[in-house]
Amino acid sequence: MKILAILSLATCFISAQAAPYTQRVAVTTNALASGDAIASGVATTNGLKFEIDGETSYFAGSNSYWIGFLTNNDDVDLVFDHMNESGLRILRVWGFNDVNTVPSDGSVYYQLLKDGTATVNTGADGLQRLDYVVASAEARNVKLIINFVNNWSDYGGMAAYVNAFGGSQTSWYTNTAAQTAYRAYIKAVVSRYIDSPAVFAWELANEPRCNGCDVSVLYNWIQSTSAYVKSLDPKHMVTIGDEGFGLDIQSDGSYPYSYAEGLNFTMNLGIETIDFATFHLYPQSWRTTNDWGNGWVTSHGAACVAAGKPCLFEEYGVTSDHCAIEAQWQKTSLDTTGVAADLYWQYGDTLSGGKSADDGHTIYYGTSDFTCLVTDHVAAINSST
Repeated sequence: MKILAILSLATCFISAQAAPYTQRVAVTTNALASGDAIASGVATTNGLKFEIDGETSYFAGSNSYWIGFLTNNDDVDLVFDHMNESGLRILRVWGFNDVNTVPSDGSVYYQLLKDGTATVNTGADGLQRLDYVVASAEARNVKLIINFVNNWSDYGGMAAYVNAFGGSQTSWYTNTAAQTAYRAYIKAVVSRYIDSPAVFAWELANEPRCNGCDVSVLYNWIQSTSAYVKSLDPKHMVTIGDEGFGLDIQSDGSYPYSYAEGLNFTMNLGIETIDFATFHLYPQSWRTTNDWGNGWVTSHGAACVAAGKPCLFEEYGVTSDHCAIEAQWQKTSLDTTGVAADLYWQYGDTLSGGKSADDGHTIYYGTSDFTCLVTDHVAAINSST
C-alpha cells in the first residue's frame, strides 16, 4: 500500500502529494496535451443549463456508487462504453470509501480513519481504482460527479470520522479534528484529478443532514468547505449533494419541504462558491406519493430560476413500476425551466462476476426499463433541443 498522506492531530501535516493520475493510468483516446486544451473540456454552467464540451443542453445521466470499488478494469470500461453509446453523459460516483480497520480480505478502501489519524490509501487497492474510473470516463466522453463523504454509514461516511475523532453525527460539521481530516482528504482527491476534463463537479457530501440543527450549521459548513474546494481548483464546478430539503417555494408543508434536517435550499444555493443545486426524490422513504414527486421537481426548478443557477435532479427512484413512475418524473424534469439534467438511481450492468449491485432501484443496461428510462428519455431530450 502506497501512502499519500498521514494526518495526525499533533501535526496536521500532509507529507506528500500524489502524482497526477495521468502519469499512472494510460488514457487512450482523449489524452490532452496542454493545460488550455484540458480547460476547454471542463463542464460549466451556462445560465440555467449545463455546458459539456461546448454543447449547452439538458443532459441525462445516472449514479454508480460501486464503480470505483471494482478491481477489473474491463468491467469499468464496459460500463462507460455502454453509457457512451446510450447517451448518458454524467455519472455520479463515490469518491470516498472510509474504513476504521484495514479490510482483511483485500477489498478496496480509500482512507483509514483510526485513533485520531487519517491515512489516505493510494495503493492498488485504494485511489488507484478511482484513477482508472477517471481515465476510463475521460476516454469515453462521460463526465463524473465525485463525492467526498457520505452522510450515511455505508462505505464509512461521517460515522467513520466520528469513530476516529469523537463527537457525533451532528457535531461532525463543526468538529475541528474531523474537518481537518476531511479537508486533507478533499485535497488528496482534488489534486489527483484537477487537470481532468472528466470531472463534471466536486460534491461536498452525499445527502448531508443535521437533524434538529439550526440551518446556519450546514450553511456555514457549505460556505467554508465549498470556498476551500474552489481555492484548490477554481476550474471545476462545486455542488452540495443535498436532497433539496428546506424549501418555501410551492411548499405543501410536508416533511421534505421543512427545515427539520437543518437545510435551507434557497439560502444554501445563494452561496457564491456553489455552482448549481442538487435535489433527490424518494417518495416511499419520505412518506409522500409518487405523484407528489412532480411538484417536488417543479418547485426546485422555480427556486433555481429565482437564484439564476441550474438544478440537477441528482437521484430518484422507486422499487417497482419504474417506467410508469420515473418516466413521468423525467418528463416533468425535462419540461421544467431551471432543471438542467437528471441522474436516475442507479445504473446497473452485467460485469465479469455477474450483475452489479441491485438495491431494488437498479436499472440494468439492455432491459426494457433501460429502454424506457434511458433510450426513450435521451431521444426525448434530443428532440427537444
